[in-house]
Amino acid sequence: MNKIYPDAATALAGVVQNGQTIAVGGFGLCGIPEALIGALRDSGVTGLTAISNNAGVDGFGLGQLLETRQIKKMIASYVGENKEFARQYLAGELELEFTPQGTLAEKLRAGGAGIPAFFTKTGVGTIVADGKEIREFDGEQYVMERSLVADVALVKAWKADKAGNLVFRKTARNFNPNAAMAGKVCIVEVEQLVETGEIDPDQVHLPSIFVHRIVVNATPEKRIEQRTIRAANQE
Repeated sequence: MNKIYPDAATALAGVVQNGQTIAVGGFGLCGIPEALIGALRDSGVTGLTAISNNAGVDGFGLGQLLETRQIKKMIASYVGENKEFARQYLAGELELEFTPQGTLAEKLRAGGAGIPAFFTKTGVGTIVADGKEIREFDGEQYVMERSLVADVALVKAWKADKAGNLVFRKTARNFNPNAAMAGKVCIVEVEQLVETGEIDPDQVHLPSIFVHRIVVNATPEKRIEQRTIRAANQE
């Protein structure tokens, strides 16, 4: 089975549709599938529910899809870098399911593992627990969280072989493996593509069974979210 596609638009063709739930890897702007997000914007699909740690920044990452109003709901844990996100939410134009970061990661991991729900102490006694089942274990209260399964996962990896075995690079691994596992269809953007068998099995971070389509973006922009510098003459 050939998993390699010539470009991001072709990789999304026949997969993305209006009203889908899309899981997107990345943390801030680190490890985001830049080309796939751009192609998703250009596809014109609307009414999306996006699962991601955050929504990028204004004009980049998932922020592009907010500007074009293609996202109707965000399931995220951090929203502080995107003014358009805040504007749409405060104006009632965007739905938000705010989720603690570790809980979001586990919701994706559990969804990919076929676990429908789990209990966690995080959020007990706060609005995070509103409307959810609370159960006591060993004298402590826990809130039940439903897992997440996405129609499509868009993921960034550093390297893949042609079978779809993936290697992530350093902190860019972040939410990518969990997002990949949670997607019914997983499309991966990589910087390097090698022949099957060239990656040491002990170095595979995510096996090929989770990957359906691969596109190469050898020179991503990798924009820095916030850059802080000091004057040259400052000690």
